[in-house]
Amino acid sequence: MAHNTIKSSYSRLSDRLNLFPQGAPPSELLFKILSTLFNEKEAGLVSKLPIRPFTAEKASRIWKMDLNRSRKVLDELAGRSILVDMDRNGQSVYALPPPMAGFFEFSLMRRRKDIDQKYLSELFYEYMNVEEDFIRDLFTKGETQLGRTFVLESSLSNENALYVLDYERASEVINTATHIGVGICYCRHKMEHLGRACDAPQDICMTFNNVAASQQSMVLPGLLISMSVMICFKKLMIIIWFSLERM
Repeated sequence: MAHNTIKSSYSRLSDRLNLFPQGAPPSELLFKILSTLFNEKEAGLVSKLPIRPFTAEKASRIWKMDLNRSRKVLDELAGRSILVDMDRNGQSVYALPPPMAGFFEFSLMRRRKDIDQKYLSELFYEYMNVEEDFIRDLFTKGETQLGRTFVLESSLSNENALYVLDYERASEVINTATHIGVGICYCRHKMEHLGRACDAPQDICMTFNNVAASQQSMVLPGLLISMSVMICFKKLMIIIWFSLERM
């Protein structure tokens, strides 16, 4: 009976995650990942959270829990980068990000001792690189795509540059960002735990705007280090150099 209760908590959380355009196909591996990141009670609570950003007061009503306890749970989850916190006119607002790009990545974007990152890396590798259903659904299904392609601006002639939109320029993303932060590359950190690390630098995973401004979930736990536009461009040049070297 206890086993069925625990499984149902993570099943409900899985159902909640799959309300996102980028969800996570249910499997035993997914339940192992979720049980590493959430305890049973947290899984049940998070499964009830709305898709849109919400306040502690709204979570309190949904959970039927007093406000102070609700805020404590939310802050605990934000401190582990499960939730993202934002400031809206002086009020704390929370949001549950999708698994990817979201709290799956955040779990490995800093070095931490409160979870077994080696075990988690092994689970992620099996779930994403071996089972493949998650990655295939993430990149090939649905109308909302995870990523977009940027033009290598240094290779453009003056004539061709006229046909490249700002949306296609990484420089535009950097120059217009309200906040910029950098953390450890989730992919390279994962492969390090599998004994397959490459020689490329790990501190290059850039985050922008509202998420980069999240104090409790991103900056204070050490997941992101705030940086200037100039340093961000230097990071971009390093990424491009390592990418071209491997072509």
